[in-house]
Amino acid sequence: MRAAVFYATREGQARRVAERVGTVLRAHRFEVDLFDVRGFHGTISWEAYNTAFVVASVHVGHHELEMRRFVRRYRDRLQTLSAAFLSLTLSQASVQDTTAPLQKRDEARADVMRMIDVFATETGWLPARSLPVAGALAYSQYNFLVRLVMRLIARKAGAPTDTSRDYEFTDWPAVDTFVLAHAAVARAG
Repeated sequence: MRAAVFYATREGQARRVAERVGTVLRAHRFEVDLFDVRGFHGTISWEAYNTAFVVASVHVGHHELEMRRFVRRYRDRLQTLSAAFLSLTLSQASVQDTTAPLQKRDEARADVMRMIDVFATETGWLPARSLPVAGALAYSQYNFLVRLVMRLIARKAGAPTDTSRDYEFTDWPAVDTFVLAHAAVARAG
């Protein structure tokens, strides 16, 4: 079995998630190829793959432009492979925050789903399955203006605002479970 993992990232969290997808798949005897779609100009031997994963993070309410372009271009191929989608967003961290009021968690969940729906509308692709993934606050990698904006967004979301360090919110066991479930379907198909 062979899988392709396509990702787009700014600060590196989507790459880390894509690498984790690859690690989990390799542990279950899949051959895996990772593709950073940012600046990708090669060819893809689509017929070599049994399944695929698309990993992209959200910035200012939209997934990376290069991933939207990539998926629009290859949506039929992704559909044929029953590709899965992992959508990284800070809003998912609010969904997972069990100390937050239920209303705030519900609002965050609606925001997460809205962003996934926007991605589907912008690309014309309906993934076989989707997983919202809490991303990271990479304050150390932001320029002054982005750091300021992200701090304001974090404050509103109840996330950490200490810009002297970075924060990772990814639920790795949930990612692993999602990847294994999708891999089992690909293996059975």
